[in-house]
Amino acid sequence: MTAAVASHRRILTASLVGTSVEFYDFYIYATAAALVFPALFFPSHDPSLQQLLSYASFSVAFFARPLGGLVFGHFGDRMGRKSTLVASLMLMGVSTVLIAFLPTYAMIGWVAPVLLCVLRFGQGLGLGGEWGGASLLAVENAPPGWRYRYGSFPPMGAPVGFLFANGFFLILGALLSDDQFREWGWRLPFLASAILVGLGLWVRVTLTETPAFVEAAQKAAPPKVPIAELFREHWLPTLAGTVATIACFALFYISTVFIIGYGTKTLGYDRETFLGLELGAILFMAAGIAVAAILADRGGATRVLALGCIVTIPVGLTMASLLPGGSLPSVFLWLAFALFTMGFVYGPLGGWLPSLFPARVRYTGVSVTFNIGGIVGGGLTPLIAEALVTRSGLMSVGYYLAGAGMLSLIGLWMLRRRVAA
Repeated sequence: MTAAVASHRRILTASLVGTSVEFYDFYIYATAAALVFPALFFPSHDPSLQQLLSYASFSVAFFARPLGGLVFGHFGDRMGRKSTLVASLMLMGVSTVLIAFLPTYAMIGWVAPVLLCVLRFGQGLGLGGEWGGASLLAVENAPPGWRYRYGSFPPMGAPVGFLFANGFFLILGALLSDDQFREWGWRLPFLASAILVGLGLWVRVTLTETPAFVEAAQKAAPPKVPIAELFREHWLPTLAGTVATIACFALFYISTVFIIGYGTKTLGYDRETFLGLELGAILFMAAGIAVAAILADRGGATRVLALGCIVTIPVGLTMASLLPGGSLPSVFLWLAFALFTMGFVYGPLGGWLPSLFPARVRYTGVSVTFNIGGIVGGGLTPLIAEALVTRSGLMSVGYYLAGAGMLSLIGLWMLRRRVAA
């Protein structure tokens, strides 16, 4: 094995492991918010209100993510990608592990949900700086013709993290009684994050700076305030890139967070059965990311993203016909359809968003667009979906998802002349 091949393997491993750890941390909260946090941290006589409050705490991280993107993007564009990625992973990991030690509402009253939201905010800050930096680490080291395949490694961390997170909950559900799981079992996935974060840090501390950052730093001094330069000179790709990411977030958080709550409470499946469905369906998302990355390198990312946005519309419109019937095959069919489509609107973003910005403000630009898109497309989505299904039925959630696909198409159309691939 040549030194160049070994270096590229280490870079791609660092991109994948880091985002897998970050998304594991993020998803164990999402799963707990759907399954156990309503009763533990948000007591109420109304189960729907409990669920809404729990989803509201889940959304806190999405409002922290743009702030994390600004902070880590600032230092990533001024000081480099490596140290910033290490810091973001540390923040995310510490916030997650501390959740394992939180007392519940029954122990300390209203302070419990406040502390939960504070630590959820810390998770959001860390993830806000993670995804953009990991994408740049991969893309800025990619050989010619491999931009989107390299750029797919950070997005691939999403299904990998999801598999670990929900797989852990599934194992706990099989080994523990419901009372044991509610009393202390739910804490174990948060505690285990410490081991995963240690692995991620070990991989990342051996990295060097990307060639694009080094070259940009040699040509001119880094911008003093990257965000100011971004909004002053690159406002159109920032706006359009943000809108273009909406569909991927809406698809994912409806087909995972919202559906877990809907499947266990409305459709009546037990927790282990529905988590098993999700684990099987998430493999289709991984396949979608891989296929989309290959197609993007061959024919252009914009076409692949547009195809994913178009297919998001029938994904939403078939939701009400496939899910309420309650049969396992129809539920799995919809989940697999939704998550495979998610691969097409998500996988190419790792290479496409960095292409919108010059290297000197690229970390900030990618982080801002991705994380603000996360607020619009994902942050409030489980909360909105829960409110919609309660008031208007599942078809209204499907319309909401189809609308997200159309919005992202508009974002791609805004850049039709600026981005050729």
